[in-house]
Amino acid sequence: MIGSTALMALTAVPVIALVAAPTTAMAQSQTGSLRVTITSGGQPVSGATVTVSSPDSLVTRTGVTDADGRARIASLDPSTNYTVMVSAAGYSDFSANDVAVVSGQDRSVGYSLASAGDTASLDDIIVTGTSLAAVDVTSATVGTTLTLDTVESLPTGRNYQSYLQLVPGTKPSSGNPSSRSGVNYSDVGGAIGSSTDNVYYLDGVDVTDPLTGTFGSNFNSEIIQEQQVIVGGVPAEYAGGSGLISRVITKSGSNEWHGSLNYYFQNDNLVANDEHLTSAGFSTYDSAVTLGGPILRDRLWIFGSYQVKHREDDVLDGTTGALLRSVTNDAEYAFAKATWQVTNDDRLSVSWFSDPTDISGSSSPSVLNNRDTARVQGGDNYRVDYTRTMGDLLINAYWFQHTGELSVLAADQSVRNTISYRGAGSTLAQRLRGGAGTNYESSRDREEYGLNFEYFLDTGFGTHTFKAGYNRTDNSYTENSTIPGGATYTSIDQARAGTTFADFTSSAGGWTTRPFSQGDQPRIQAAILASPTARAFVDTNADGMISASEVNAITFSSTAGNPHGQVNAARTVQAVTNPYTVSSEGQAVYLQDTWTLDQLTINAGLRAERWEHFASDGSQVATFDWDVAPRLSVVYDLVGDGRSKIFGFVGRYYDPVRNNMSDFAGALTGPVNNEQIIVNGEWLTFRVRGGATTPDALFAPTTKTPYTDEYMLGYSTTFGSSIGFSATVTHRATRDILEDFDLALYSDPNATAADGAHGYAFPGSPFYIPLSYFGYTSTPNSNYVIGTLPGGERNYTGFELTLTKYKTDNWFGQASYTHNAAEGNSNSDSNADFQGDWVALDPRAPNVYGQQPGNIKHQFKAYGAYDFDFGLQVAGVFNWNSGALYTPSQLIYGRYFAPMSAPYQYYGVTDSYLSQPPGTETGPSYYTFDMRFKYEHALPFGNAEFFLDIFNVLNNQAATDEQKLVSGSGLYAYQEATNWVAPRRAYVGVRFSF
Repeated sequence: MIGSTALMALTAVPVIALVAAPTTAMAQSQTGSLRVTITSGGQPVSGATVTVSSPDSLVTRTGVTDADGRARIASLDPSTNYTVMVSAAGYSDFSANDVAVVSGQDRSVGYSLASAGDTASLDDIIVTGTSLAAVDVTSATVGTTLTLDTVESLPTGRNYQSYLQLVPGTKPSSGNPSSRSGVNYSDVGGAIGSSTDNVYYLDGVDVTDPLTGTFGSNFNSEIIQEQQVIVGGVPAEYAGGSGLISRVITKSGSNEWHGSLNYYFQNDNLVANDEHLTSAGFSTYDSAVTLGGPILRDRLWIFGSYQVKHREDDVLDGTTGALLRSVTNDAEYAFAKATWQVTNDDRLSVSWFSDPTDISGSSSPSVLNNRDTARVQGGDNYRVDYTRTMGDLLINAYWFQHTGELSVLAADQSVRNTISYRGAGSTLAQRLRGGAGTNYESSRDREEYGLNFEYFLDTGFGTHTFKAGYNRTDNSYTENSTIPGGATYTSIDQARAGTTFADFTSSAGGWTTRPFSQGDQPRIQAAILASPTARAFVDTNADGMISASEVNAITFSSTAGNPHGQVNAARTVQAVTNPYTVSSEGQAVYLQDTWTLDQLTINAGLRAERWEHFASDGSQVATFDWDVAPRLSVVYDLVGDGRSKIFGFVGRYYDPVRNNMSDFAGALTGPVNNEQIIVNGEWLTFRVRGGATTPDALFAPTTKTPYTDEYMLGYSTTFGSSIGFSATVTHRATRDILEDFDLALYSDPNATAADGAHGYAFPGSPFYIPLSYFGYTSTPNSNYVIGTLPGGERNYTGFELTLTKYKTDNWFGQASYTHNAAEGNSNSDSNADFQGDWVALDPRAPNVYGQQPGNIKHQFKAYGAYDFDFGLQVAGVFNWNSGALYTPSQLIYGRYFAPMSAPYQYYGVTDSYLSQPPGTETGPSYYTFDMRFKYEHALPFGNAEFFLDIFNVLNNQAATDEQKLVSGSGLYAYQEATNWVAPRRAYVGVRFSF
């Protein structure tokens, strides 16, 4: 039963009250509902007819109030301009405008009627309070709902990824922001500012890239009807949850023809001087057209959009200021949608969109011309959706297909050669010789179909909203790659000829990059034994065996055949070139019930997922059977007036293994690359990557799906009629982290304590992992084994405060503060990192646990907009953060690892362990302040809008990142600033709409 006291206190939310409000109860369905309560003199009015309509919806729906004065109107399209009309015998007719409906939410509104002939004013008739429904007292889900009106009032980038920066707690990013416990750092390149934990939905379909875990599609932001962003308390109908969930619903048209034409531009004349010589001349424009309307009024609507985006940049050398290159970025985003209301209860929707993009090169000054690459990306997306409403039962079925390309072409087709120098002082050009080293064409395709059900049941003991669903997903990844010149090299500075293997793998060496580690010793020893000449040269004691000390004594001095006359050390030779395809198949089911009894609401749900991965020869390489994720929330309306609530949530989110691991373990018919070391002038293959002879990796039979458990408490309330406040405290624990393992290092049952002296785990050592842990009785035939990382964990605790001013008196705004504390011993995030390849990096090793790199401890965000009566709107956005944590690092295998100590023994295993825990340094703290000026002018036909965005109004070109490599990058020295807030710049636009 709906809590009658709460409902009678509620009233409709005005159109702008939702534009960027924290919202809750977000669900998978594409429609929303209204629970309407009608009273008069404090008593329920039964038999009243409630009619709900909107120009954005194809259908008008009605209901009749029951004995308690209640009516539930379901299957409403999301919009902020609904009209609720109420008529009842003996009472004056009543209507309320600008009532908001949010997809997936069951919002409550209440009205008090006057008796027929009563001359009371409207203020006397409607229960006072204009933002009461902003607190959803039936949900523990935490998130934000954005409309196009909001984002077009504020200075943001013109894409849905930029809109995510308006959400409290999202960290700075160029497209895939981390939120709360989401990983914000990668060892590869030491990159900060991109998360692979997010999930992106478009019209209810998951469009996340199945290979990378980042957004998989782009589109014109003007097609957005509503964008919901969930950051906590995620209900069972959603995949993901360890990061944010972005959910976009697109426009459908209306009974009137509406359209727009816009043009935005910017060039270097609108930009202040760059104080850091990282950019020069540039120009950009963005133009789009939209059109929607009826083919058959009230039955068949269409909506379409086409957008062209172009940008050209001159990239400068960060040291000299000389022009490096000019790069272009050209994109075309097309969208078309048809919505057919077959009957009042049956709807069919068909949509298509595409996003082809050509990028001629990198705009980063740290990328040399010879290492530059061009990209071609984008594809086509098709969707068919059918919905049937049967009273309180809603049934939805959909089909979706995505075909996408991502291809990369090296600008320089010469042989790649990375030179390792000892200590600081070398330049980037000295270190990075030759081209990028690879060309590849890839496609990332996805097909999905699903069924969703929703049923509302009103009983004598509360109301229930049941939801259930099933979907099946087929992902495939196809790649065809080549290496220019057939090989890539890692060489030693010719001034260091005579360097030994021991010296080159030593952490104390201060090398700018290292292609080997002591963990490679077993394979190198086997390769030497297989070569009579190399064995004779290395086996100095002539015992017929190759010891670790003998490998350590190998010297590198030959320059023969080196593409740049440097000292040969390591190279990778492509022995076989062949295109291949790997795939995965997933199934998911969910069931949940939202039960409301008076002031108490309990939401209980289960989500189960199953995934299978297939190699390029069609064989199955892994099965992750049904993982069940329970989710439970409890919400209590504190005084029963719908204005305040306390809530709690506990739940589990699984992070399914992506197609990058299908690729790692399944490229059996693709390219074959031989990793080689030079010994006495002879190149020896010590590891073969790819091919079926020795698979690069196998999924261990015992591998588990990574998961995150969330525990959250929160409080929300409203003050007066237009101010909302919310506070949440969240703890998350991530476990069963995925990693790949070198079993020769960790699981050799014949290893002894003597091997521990050379960095190997042995039986009896706490680092030793028996084969049975992986589900094996004998060592499998593969380079690596993908398994669950023993002792791996990430822990997050944070709190967030948000104050929202809903739009009244011509203005709205929001301010939020977020505190994040994140610790752990692994950054692996559904990918193969390095912690199973080196004991010194094992989660159980010294100094591995610490503060998570990439975490930002403190964030403050604020925005607001004010409308003047003469058509001018002024808005501003302010963001501040305390700086991202990072670890002083050295570059090994292209990864950023903390400096290592001199070798010492730890529980029987001697290694160069980390000399300090991670996250000990903090990057620059900085702020940004941006403004938008928008002027709207009515024309005889349509409206004209003029936009002026000014980013970095105060021209505070503060550092945003600094060099983490202790030996420097060759361009920037250690802790020298590497990135800055872009100079003050203006962005000008105009739009005609009708």
